Amino acid sequence: MREKFENWLNNNSITEVECLVPDLGGIARGKILPTKKFIQGLNNDSHRLPQSVFIQTISGGYATEDEELPVDVYNPTDIDVILRPDFTTIRSVPWYDDPTAQVICDAVNLNGTSVINASRTVLKKILKMYDEEGFEPIVSPEVEFYLVKPNQDPDYQLEVPIGQSGREETGKQSFGIDAVNEFDHLFEDLYNYCEIQNIEIDTINHESGSAQMEINFQHGNPLELADQVFLFKRTLRQAAFKHKLYATFMAKPMQNQPGSSLHLHQSLFNKKNKKNIFYNKKNTISNVMKYYIGGLQEFTPKLMPIHAPNINSYRRLFATWDAPKNTYWGIGNRSCGFRIPSNEEHSMRIENRISGSDTNPYLIFAANLAAGYLGIKNKIKPTQETKKSVFGEKKSSLPKNMEEAILLFEKDEQINEVFNQKFIRTIAAIRRVENQAYLNVISSWEREFLLLNV
Repeated sequence: MREKFENWLNNNSITEVECLVPDLGGIARGKILPTKKFIQGLNNDSHRLPQSVFIQTISGGYATEDEELPVDVYNPTDIDVILRPDFTTIRSVPWYDDPTAQVICDAVNLNGTSVINASRTVLKKILKMYDEEGFEPIVSPEVEFYLVKPNQDPDYQLEVPIGQSGREETGKQSFGIDAVNEFDHLFEDLYNYCEIQNIEIDTINHESGSAQMEINFQHGNPLELADQVFLFKRTLRQAAFKHKLYATFMAKPMQNQPGSSLHLHQSLFNKKNKKNIFYNKKNTISNVMKYYIGGLQEFTPKLMPIHAPNINSYRRLFATWDAPKNTYWGIGNRSCGFRIPSNEEHSMRIENRISGSDTNPYLIFAANLAAGYLGIKNKIKPTQETKKSVFGEKKSSLPKNMEEAILLFEKDEQINEVFNQKFIRTIAAIRRVENQAYLNVISSWEREFLLLNV
């Protein structure tokens, strides 16, 4: 493996290498090394990070502030874990002047076992279960985001950026071609950056929010797509910085604007004959697909600390009229949490519309596939198809806040078994610390309406 890395780095005249590992929040952690040092470290596993990286919260705290975790999840001495670079993920970094490479790493304990609360480890575990059943999952994510003016004061509300016309966008410009072209200079760089990195983005379209866009990815292997989404988020931010803008994947970044989602299209193919097993010639929808939908309906509410990982995630679900906060399913029905976009054989798939774009791609792919797997194994029957619109329905089958979500997440035995109980405990502890960090902040709403009135 060292020879492969050495040849690639020499052929591309690389001077520095970024070793990246996604933490449980989907943030890129790691270290930057001179190429020579990187090559040397491959021989003795000297690329390492402290174990605490994998219990770190989005707010900078640690899961152990809430509870004591098992020693093999987090040793209080904060021992090292090894970063093992995956050669299949190495790419040039296009936004630096000096020739730089980035490579995604797997996290390994000093005893050689995989770090159980590392994002890639979690997804690989779920994919192995499918492989043992002879199934090949295929996914295609759609990622929404906003472009906003730079914001240096977190107390100041975000503003719509000025496009090439010199004006801020107003109103809803869903699928507006000219509205996308307002930021054509940024998206040209984005597509060039993605091409250099072999990130296979497909179409771009304008969503209903002001300067809100969606990028669709080509369908493919879940681990490869998770790697691509992980790198894409970083790439888009860098392209936006170049043009003096921010790109945000917050689920609900602006008041009176729609939220941003990560819709995940998913299907299953037979490994041997490569046929879509969600399709049935007689009934169109196969029994396997029905059970898969049943699994999504049953377990998605219990996996909300992954689907809606941040306090802000629940603003998107419960303060935005068009966000699906239900577990209904329907053919072509966008008001449902689970939608079947097409009933043609090769493209038969289910789209989960519940998740926000603030999710960790590795964990969100794992959560969907795990729910579907449990549905198939337990032969869970779905509800009847929903044919009417359920936009605006007030009752919800999803937990309404993080505290409710954590309790459902922790107590389900099947989720604990599929994911690993220690991983579940880690996520729950992280979410509790993040929730407490949020409760410690006094918002502008409270100062506006409570300061002089109560």
